[in-house]
Amino acid sequence: MTMARAAASRRSLLGHSYNVVGVVASLVILAWTLIAIFAPYIIPHSIGDIVDDDYFGPMRQALWLGSDYLGRDMLSRVLMGARYTVGISLAAVFIACFSGVVLGMVAAVTGGWFDTCLSRFLDAMNSIPSKLFGLVVVAAVGSSIPVLILTLAVIYIPGAYRFARALAVNINTMDFMTVARVRGESTAYLIGSEVLPNIIRPVLADFGLRFVFIVLLLSGLSFLGLGLQPPLADWGALVRENIGGLPFAAPAVIVPSLAIASLTISVNLLIDNLPQKIRDRDA
Repeated sequence: MTMARAAASRRSLLGHSYNVVGVVASLVILAWTLIAIFAPYIIPHSIGDIVDDDYFGPMRQALWLGSDYLGRDMLSRVLMGARYTVGISLAAVFIACFSGVVLGMVAAVTGGWFDTCLSRFLDAMNSIPSKLFGLVVVAAVGSSIPVLILTLAVIYIPGAYRFARALAVNINTMDFMTVARVRGESTAYLIGSEVLPNIIRPVLADFGLRFVFIVLLLSGLSFLGLGLQPPLADWGALVRENIGGLPFAAPAVIVPSLAIASLTISVNLLIDNLPQKIRDRDA
């Protein structure tokens, strides 16, 4: 009995620690989201103002995160960079996941030639390396915000489609789906009332993972100079334009890198803790 109580206590402590990690990750994500929304109202300086004569200046009271390679305030530029990084990534992942999930459920429920043709087409799209596709599109038509959003969305629609279709195919074989078809329910009813409620949890987890992938791809494109163009800058562009300060350990190159890491790691930690929360609730 003593050993059983000790084991139960360890499981309780372990579950508690997981919940703490999930809460901390949620707070980090919430903080960056609020910063992205209210960045224009909280930045201390305009992102184009040169406020320091010391390029790659250190942190000090007037400039909490130092200055960049032109003497601009890094705190202001990082806060505004969150607006572009989080905003573009969220818009792209919403389009990608909504389109992919809807198409995946429709293909799984209807089957036939529609399922075959759509699956083969999206498999072909998925075979194209994401960075290569992004480089070609952005280099050909420019790197405006709408182009970046649509490019990132198109890249990740095939993955969202395959994931949702695999889940929906399993649901489609269940008895309650057969009963619903015998009742004469429409395809829209089957998708909205039978399939979607049973796949929504893994779809939400996949949404978070694809958000991380899009953030990293957007940052990679910006680092290569194919993302947002000056004077706009997301976190990847901030790393690229201040890369000359790396030998001096300048905050201008370290801080945006840490911002990317904090957001992506927090989303991953939150997703890793979702199953534990679901088990605790069901128990």
